[in-house]
Amino acid sequence: MVFTEIISIGDELLIGQVVNTNASWMASELNKNGINVVQITAISDRKEHIWKALDEALERGQIVILTGGLGPTKDDITKPALASYFDSKMVFHQPTFEHIKKLFSERHYPVTDVNRLQAEIPEKCIPLVNPHGTAPGMWFEKEGKIVVSLPGVPFEMKSLITDEVIPRLKQKLALGTIYHKTTMTHGMGESALAELISDWESALPETMKLAYLPQPGIVRLRLSVSGDQDSKLKEAVDEQCRQLSTIIPDLIFGYDDLTMEEVVGNYLKKSHKTLSAAESCTGGYLSHLITSIPGSSAYFKGSVVSYTNEAKGELLGVPEQQIIKHGAVSQEVAESMALGALNRFSSDYALAISGIAGPDG
Repeated sequence: MVFTEIISIGDELLIGQVVNTNASWMASELNKNGINVVQITAISDRKEHIWKALDEALERGQIVILTGGLGPTKDDITKPALASYFDSKMVFHQPTFEHIKKLFSERHYPVTDVNRLQAEIPEKCIPLVNPHGTAPGMWFEKEGKIVVSLPGVPFEMKSLITDEVIPRLKQKLALGTIYHKTTMTHGMGESALAELISDWESALPETMKLAYLPQPGIVRLRLSVSGDQDSKLKEAVDEQCRQLSTIIPDLIFGYDDLTMEEVVGNYLKKSHKTLSAAESCTGGYLSHLITSIPGSSAYFKGSVVSYTNEAKGELLGVPEQQIIKHGAVSQEVAESMALGALNRFSSDYALAISGIAGPDG
């Protein structure tokens, strides 16, 4: 198994100004190709922090991938930090400069001295051509370890990972396979679910790892296994998922990326039924989820957002006395909202949601 670490460089990550989506995307892509990411670290734009993070990462893993700090401004210090780390002088790389000139010519921009600096790279690195930008990626090797530095601009980084980094890693290393399968469950919280399936979990092979991934109303159960034989890994995980389905058949609604709105939509399509909605505190979000599925117009008739008590009465026919007696957030009122949507849209089914959205209700 090849162990990899990702180091994300940039003060903007540490002050919460930018969300580190680069690292999560890279981890996903590397994982798909049998490369196990064991740690993700975010550090500031300082040479001593880059050096320290590299020292620690190279002790733990075989590959380190850095992003950020390759721009042309003074606060972009990754390149000189790596040059000194690998005891390498900076050299002017003519092919990179020709690439920069070509990009600027296509965009009708003049090439400045600042842009020319981006063609200077550490002598000990292999430059990786960045087709979408001026900062090349850099590939270093030392004592059997690999360090790759990539620009932080997402679309530039993604192109280099896909077209340069992963193909090179496949050529140099014997990469295995990492297989995941996620069972989607609903209707039971994480703790209760864990207790219910504890015997099954305890009997899992040592090579198989189970992760609980809870979110509101749903708990995802992800099984992971790694090895060299793709088909056998898949068979092993699929068999465990089959066994799980016999324990909690009523809680499972799908696998992997299947969402509840897709399951509902598929059912309505197959049964030729229609749906409408009445919402209060969700402000139309339920309808947004339903209509985010392509082809939802075949079964979703529409919705009413009745945020106030007056709207509940005028648009859905909820009796005023019912609201006074039971309160706007009550089972009785929610049922009346659903019946109102059912009548207004002449649908086969109707969903209603009510709740307390803030301090004033």
